[in-house]
Amino acid sequence: MSLAKKGASLLVATGAVTALVATAGAAHAADPVDPGGIDPALTTVNLLNINDFHGRIDTDGTGASGKALACTVVTTRAALGEDSTALLSAGDNIGASPFTSASQEDLPTITFLNALGLKASAVGNHEFDRGFSDLTGRVDQAADYEQLGANVYERGTSNPALSEYEIVEVDGIKVGVVGAITQQTPSLVTPTGVAGLDFGDPVAAVNRVAAQLKDGDATNGEADVVVAEYHEGATEGDSLSTFDDQVRAGGAFAAIANDTGAEVDAIFTGHTHKGYAWDAPAPDGDGTRPIIQSNSYGDTLGQLQLGIDPATGEVVEYSATNIAVEDATDECAANPVYTTAAGIVDDAVAEGNELGKQVIGEVTDNITTAHKDGERDDRLRESTLGNLTADIWLDALNQPGRSGADIGIMNSGGLRDELLYEPTGSEEPGEVTYAEAAAINPFANTMMTVDLTGTQFVTLLEQQWQPEGSSRPFLKLGLSDNVSYTYDPDAALGERVTAVSVDDAPIDADGTYTVASGSFLIGGGDNFAVLAEGTNATDTGLIDTDAFVNYFSRHDSVSPDFRKQAIAVTDAPSEITTGDEVSFTASDLDLTSLGSPTNTQVEVFVGDTSVGTFAVTPDSIDGTPTRKGSADITFTAPDGLTEGASSIRLVASPSDSEASFPVSVVAGPGSGDDDQDGGDQDGDDQGSDTPHGPVIETDIVD
Repeated sequence: MSLAKKGASLLVATGAVTALVATAGAAHAADPVDPGGIDPALTTVNLLNINDFHGRIDTDGTGASGKALACTVVTTRAALGEDSTALLSAGDNIGASPFTSASQEDLPTITFLNALGLKASAVGNHEFDRGFSDLTGRVDQAADYEQLGANVYERGTSNPALSEYEIVEVDGIKVGVVGAITQQTPSLVTPTGVAGLDFGDPVAAVNRVAAQLKDGDATNGEADVVVAEYHEGATEGDSLSTFDDQVRAGGAFAAIANDTGAEVDAIFTGHTHKGYAWDAPAPDGDGTRPIIQSNSYGDTLGQLQLGIDPATGEVVEYSATNIAVEDATDECAANPVYTTAAGIVDDAVAEGNELGKQVIGEVTDNITTAHKDGERDDRLRESTLGNLTADIWLDALNQPGRSGADIGIMNSGGLRDELLYEPTGSEEPGEVTYAEAAAINPFANTMMTVDLTGTQFVTLLEQQWQPEGSSRPFLKLGLSDNVSYTYDPDAALGERVTAVSVDDAPIDADGTYTVASGSFLIGGGDNFAVLAEGTNATDTGLIDTDAFVNYFSRHDSVSPDFRKQAIAVTDAPSEITTGDEVSFTASDLDLTSLGSPTNTQVEVFVGDTSVGTFAVTPDSIDGTPTRKGSADITFTAPDGLTEGASSIRLVASPSDSEASFPVSVVAGPGSGDDDQDGGDQDGDDQGSDTPHGPVIETDIVD
């Protein structure tokens, strides 16, 4: 239809409303205006958008977060006009959800979004958490909105495996919504769940579909306006980062900004949990087009207004902003959409509370992820919770009737909450509830084992340094307490792990080690590809949350283990000569989980001989990974050391962190003489048992 305006009034013909006819081909550049500032002579289309909601209908146990989002959606839609406003999403609506939603397989969240009138959504990687068949079966059947993935193809073909677009009619305007997902999805979900799929270039897929929707051929779908919903986005889109910064950094966001075709009028993004509303240069013309992401968890609502020239059908103005979601108001209580959504939250909370309040065990102190600048979930660093979880997986697979395992591992990104000593609900201090355990492990991974050679396990540790272009340069693995290693952060890629010990013995390169973890990681998730190359991969069918709960039921209480299992050593010697000075630096001695002690000293042994105790500086060191706690170590190798193969062992206090690396001991010329640099029989400060460098006094007796 042709929509015309006369003055400030929109004139719509009576009877059937026909579609606005847009000029076929590319959109033209538009100009940004303030929210509410669209020229009244233009036709206004209002789009509300969320991303990375992750089932947050009940973040704090009262449903306040979900209800606040619902109230903000309905009041904003009422202010803008019900018929001229549509709600969309950039994906990850479900998955990695808090207990209320996760314990009910996210069905309350899907029903909640149905009630809010969500029209279409890009699929996010978490929509694939339970596999493709679950997405296209259970999830799709429950959702009233279309799940879009234009770059998801049947393996080895160009056949789309999901819907590529949805036409959403907004006040008579046909809005083509094209969805695409991050190309890294196979490394972010259990690989077996997407084994029959290919994830292509998201920008190329959006461009292909957008061109189809603007080609003037009604037989293949036509839209007046095209918006892209990318489940991918800028990696640092906060107030300290600009659009230009992000484009200069390259990667997925730069491709979205630079290469998304001119047929696309506006771009919504997600996945990276950032907040921005940027005016990006349009690919043709002198104007700009909006690129928006709205943080995460429903705490921000994206609002896009498009001003369309009724004569040409082109978007010529737009406003883009993020609205902070605020607590529900009394005004919302009279809105039937709000009351329906709020009732869904209340029912889900009531059902979740019955299961979640069950106490499963106790902790003696906080057991948490790594913290940085007051925030949890620093995935670049080792944590008490990551290592405990790896212990739990190993323990679970070594219970009677299970297949057995040698090592437990845990991916840091899978830890979605903390074990806190202070109560977060009605429980007593130290009590751990089912809800808390499930919030840590919300993905319902099954426990698996796989056999790796010692060499492959070392490769696994090397793969903590992620491939170029990954969203994080390093992902720290949690390790069961029978594993420790040293690494050189300055070494070449693939050569950074310098020594690994398993069960207090150097790892056997040709030996076989059975590794236990969740199906996500064992399948090669998070770019730990060597796990998918192992042998005898076995799915036990045991759910990770159940393994976690069972561990607590077998222990009266659980305490944090503050021992670091990975210590960085730079300039490590491979050979030492008695009488010669030895110098190197040890770092990454301190954990940053809540309650972790700050190490003050590290004792150094050559074989069983202590060669000194050295002060630890608690400062943090930037790098990959960042490291906290370091010691500069210098000593003279004493006479009397056993020649040949030996080791240098580091023991940090008070955490008792320990690691070692191999070294060969060579007797110096004149070893044993009274007058050598390495040994002084008169007992002055050149004596063979006296360390050099920054040493501290201790009461340790050799």
